[in-house]
Amino acid sequence: MRVQVAARHCQIPDSVRTRTEEQIARLAKYDPRIASADAIYEEVKRVRSVEVILSVHGGEPVIARGEGEEFRSALDKVVDRLRSILRRQRSQARDHQGPRAAERMSSE
Repeated sequence: MRVQVAARHCQIPDSVRTRTEEQIARLAKYDPRIASADAIYEEVKRVRSVEVILSVHGGEPVIARGEGEEFRSALDKVVDRLRSILRRQRSQARDHQGPRAAERMSSE
């Protein structure tokens, strides 16, 4: 997965950049179709925010935004939101499938 990190009107420490890449790479276990991720850091009047856009093969992009006093806390909020969104999408995709053949055979 390609992870691109950008900064608007601020400087990002290398430790935050590597943490971003690691955290976003872990999201692949929730949806293996994730092709790329763009993380955009921004600082406006001492409020630091992070927006992450996940591009998914065969699906709509997943977008989440988080704010905090530090970039690390904003990143944690975004990753938590992305996890819940990806889990919800995965469970909805599973729930819409019909019963498995083994389940149909046992109920008859």
